[in-house]
Amino acid sequence: MSTTNETTSQDRDGASVRLLPLSKDPFQAPTDRDMLPSERRRFVETHRTCVFGYGRRSDGPAMSVVYYVPAENGDLLVATMGERAKAKAVARNGKVSLCVLDETWPFAYLQVYCDAAIDPDGETLVDVMMAVAERMSGEALAAELRPMVKAMGEEEGRVLVRCRPYSTFVTPPRHLHRNDQEERLTHWVSASMSWDAADTPDEG
Repeated sequence: MSTTNETTSQDRDGASVRLLPLSKDPFQAPTDRDMLPSERRRFVETHRTCVFGYGRRSDGPAMSVVYYVPAENGDLLVATMGERAKAKAVARNGKVSLCVLDETWPFAYLQVYCDAAIDPDGETLVDVMMAVAERMSGEALAAELRPMVKAMGEEEGRVLVRCRPYSTFVTPPRHLHRNDQEERLTHWVSASMSWDAADTPDEG
């Protein structure tokens, strides 16, 4: 019998976690090299959409595009309906992958491997829902709309999925701007790297 993974910001950190504001200048991945560890974190912090992937009981992994909100402590927060498959999957097995999407062309993508849990913090859930609305529209919601957002979350049975990254995998953007570039278009392999890895001196 499976049990729901539950954790709160107070349990882990002793204080509420501040959500990072919507970035007006998303980090652009370099096109001629792999991203440094600090750049990988910056890429995640300054973007807003991802493909949320999780294991299914049968078939291949399930995937859906969602808005996420980064927190100051590195957590990535997602609001979803409790009856949706992703929330049930997190309750069964807290391993998820978030493929963070670039918004420029040629695009990069960065996959974040996370330990995920359903967090019962209702006020943070409302914070995240309001932050998602800003990421969708580009404009912050007025504070007086908070009761309406909270009521909507309760009516829809929304829950907070808290994702804690532990490693990343990234592919730099490569693109043919002209067909005669093909001989000069190079590719290279990347590798998974710890989320909190430090930049090495020869990388800087």
